[in-house]
Amino acid sequence: IATGRAESNPVEHLRGALPPHREGHLAAITTPKEVGELLRAIDAYSGSNVVRFALKLAPYVFVRPGELRQCEWAEIKWDKREWHIPERKMKARQKHIVPLSRQALEILMEIYPLTGRGPFVFPSVRSAMRPLSNVALLAALRRMGYEQGTVTVHGFRSTASTLLNEMGKNRDWIERQLAHGERDGVRACYNYADYLPQRKLMMQEWADYLDRLRTSRVASGFGSEQLGLALR
Repeated sequence: IATGRAESNPVEHLRGALPPHREGHLAAITTPKEVGELLRAIDAYSGSNVVRFALKLAPYVFVRPGELRQCEWAEIKWDKREWHIPERKMKARQKHIVPLSRQALEILMEIYPLTGRGPFVFPSVRSAMRPLSNVALLAALRRMGYEQGTVTVHGFRSTASTLLNEMGKNRDWIERQLAHGERDGVRACYNYADYLPQRKLMMQEWADYLDRLRTSRVASGFGSEQLGLALR
C-alpha cells in the first residue's frame, strides 16, 4: 500500500477467522485417587520390562522424559544415593542432581541385571547402545487404557508439583528439584546442590507418599490436600 502496488490489505479480512495458537499444558493427573490408580496400572503392565521399569521410576524422580530415557548407569552415584544429570542433557544446560529415594534405588537395582552391561539404564529394544524411545513409553500408557489427552510421561512433573505444593512443601525446593530456571537473572545462576539436604528429605517423603497412594483406595471426591494431611 505504501508503494502504491496495492490498494488494500487482504489479510484484514481474516481478522478473527484464524484464532492464535496457544500452547496447552501436557496432560497430567493431579488427584490422589487417579495417581494411585496409575501407579497400580504401571505395576500390572505386562509389556516390555524396560518400559515398565522406566514408568515405575518416572513418578519418583519426575524428570523430563528425555532425561529419564537417556539415563546412564555412570550417572548413578550409588554411594551418595543420587543421580547426576550432566549439563548437556538438561534443558537449561546446567547440571542437575536427583536425590534417589529408597524406592527409586530399589527399582534401579531390579533392572540392573537386565541392562547393567550397557551404558543406558533404559535401552532401546533394537540396540543397547541407544536409549528407549518416547514413543515406547507413550504406547505403554495407551495400552494401559490412558487415551491421548489424559496422561503423558511429562505429566508426572505436574503431578509432583501440584501435590507437593498442596502438601505444604517449600516452593523453592520443589522448583529446584524440577530444574526450573528462574526468570530473575541473579537467581538463575544457581548451584546444582542448592537445597540438596532438604530436597533429599522431600524426595523420600514423596516416595513414601506415592507408596501409600498405590496401596490406598481413596474415595472419589477426597481432595489431595486432605489426603496429604491424612497420610502424614
